[in-house]
Amino acid sequence: MGCCTGRCTLIFLCALQLLAALERQVFDFLGYQWAPILANFLHIIIVILGLFGTIQYRPRYIVVYAIWTAIWVTWNIFIICFYLEVGGLSKDSELLTFNISRHQSWWSENGPGCVRKEASMSGIKGLDGHSYISVIGCALEYRYIEVMHSSFQILIALVGFVYACYVVSVFTEEEDSCLHK
Repeated sequence: MGCCTGRCTLIFLCALQLLAALERQVFDFLGYQWAPILANFLHIIIVILGLFGTIQYRPRYIVVYAIWTAIWVTWNIFIICFYLEVGGLSKDSELLTFNISRHQSWWSENGPGCVRKEASMSGIKGLDGHSYISVIGCALEYRYIEVMHSSFQILIALVGFVYACYVVSVFTEEEDSCLHK
């Protein structure tokens, strides 16, 4: 097999997915988004498994990776629907934090061009030490940043799925041709 094959392309796609997942994991940790943190962690493990399977010529690992990419696309479609508030979902709900905290996406306060203003809540019983945060002037709303992240994840997962299927078919054809000789 030459280096410009489906195998090399799948290795590149897995590496790209790992980088994108790690970047996303960092920002989900900063926003205390526990459901995406768990999903990203599982995604990272499966992508490493797919990468290992591709490098070591293990089609079963690549099949697991291919199945996972379909699940990963579904998860990212859910995230897009969540942030665009499709079907009764609300981006202001605590669904992604498992109702543990009132945190939102890190991008909601730290997006490009956003100016964060804090107003002290002193004098209100039980809220001393807390502050009200308002965010103004964002060049791009945080929900669109999250949608772009998920859209990119969907794109590379779909391409990864296609290449994973191709690589599995090539590996099994090579095994079959070796068995029939």
